[in-house]
Amino acid sequence: MRTTFLIIITFVFSSLLNAQENFIANDLRVNKFVEGTLLKPKNTENPPLVIFINESGPTNRDGNQLLTKNNSIKKLAEALAENNIASFRYDKRTLKISELNIKERELRFDQFIDDAKSVIDYFKKKNSFAEIIIAGHEQGSLIGMIAAKGNVDKFISIAGAANPIDEQLLAQIKLQAPGLYNDAEKAFSDLKKHGRTRNYNNALRSIFRPDAQAFMASWMNYNPSEEIKKLNIPILLIHGSEDLQVNPEAIKELEKASPSAKGNLIKNMNHVFRIIEENDDLTNQKTYNQPNLPIAEELVSAITSFIKS
Repeated sequence: MRTTFLIIITFVFSSLLNAQENFIANDLRVNKFVEGTLLKPKNTENPPLVIFINESGPTNRDGNQLLTKNNSIKKLAEALAENNIASFRYDKRTLKISELNIKERELRFDQFIDDAKSVIDYFKKKNSFAEIIIAGHEQGSLIGMIAAKGNVDKFISIAGAANPIDEQLLAQIKLQAPGLYNDAEKAFSDLKKHGRTRNYNNALRSIFRPDAQAFMASWMNYNPSEEIKKLNIPILLIHGSEDLQVNPEAIKELEKASPSAKGNLIKNMNHVFRIIEENDDLTNQKTYNQPNLPIAEELVSAITSFIKS
């Protein structure tokens, strides 16, 4: 009995080691703002490379933030590596504010675009990959659209919005706090016209605090539905039907803006790529801190098929 148990344990650990040996992970520094992890499948010369661009906030290369750990991007990168697709995922520069002595008031949306372009340039110079593909998640979708123009072979939007950030936030406020809608609308109008606003309800301070206004104003300059029209490369649009952060209807708007794009609404998938069997927000939110849960198989298969087609 004991011998059988040891054989089983040995087999399990052997299987795990073999799975880990299917790809090689290397941490890379592109420049002082960009550090990340390159995953390359073993025994595959010149694989396609996916560059992941993460969502808003201080998000690390694995898709986690200070109060969340779900490893969404890490799990997706590893799943793609198992399908002989390389990837590079990197920390948002907002994680380095203290280290680089960056002031919040100095941040601009265009800096994120510059970071993405620097990654693209870095790997194009390597000339080690058959194709370069951008995959942007949420805010990263918009960043990726802009950085991808004339620079990469394919583009993937995951949970990407279709409207400018001010319209997105106004829609959320109208739904969740309608009493603040008029104040928010006026503040956004001031930001658009003058690049700053002084008249806003204190309940909206997280959006309109003085140090964040320049960044918000620079973000508002870009409309995803307009930027996607500028891409003349194959496009895959992915959204989950149970996404609590970006309205799944956005995929329809992006399809209208770019009729040649291939859309895929994944049933029951949420913002961190997990399948939610119960239509329950609490269950949905819990997955943001359940890194051991598997990601949606359809997400992996859709991206793999798109890249290899």
